[in-house]
Amino acid sequence: MKNLLWYLIAGTRGGETRGRIIKLLEKTPSNANKIAEKLKLDYKTVRHHLEVLEKNQIITAINKGNYGAVFFLSEYIKADISTFNGIWGKIEKK
Repeated sequence: MKNLLWYLIAGTRGGETRGRIIKLLEKTPSNANKIAEKLKLDYKTVRHHLEVLEKNQIITAINKGNYGAVFFLSEYIKADISTFNGIWGKIEKK
């Protein structure tokens, strides 16, 4: 999980946005529209990053395929949230 998180958050373009999404979902599950609104990002940008995170099993969705799909952190990331927070702490300071 650590290597995957480094890649998704620190090693690729858009990693900061994905990190911000993870931090938001850590506090409260949300749909793409609410995430875009809270993070002041374009809806399509948020959808793209949600797809990347879901494909890599960092997040999961309920009611997927619908406009109102709600995204949650997956059990994998919840079990290793301290690793994400350590990586995010290093990235966020830059």
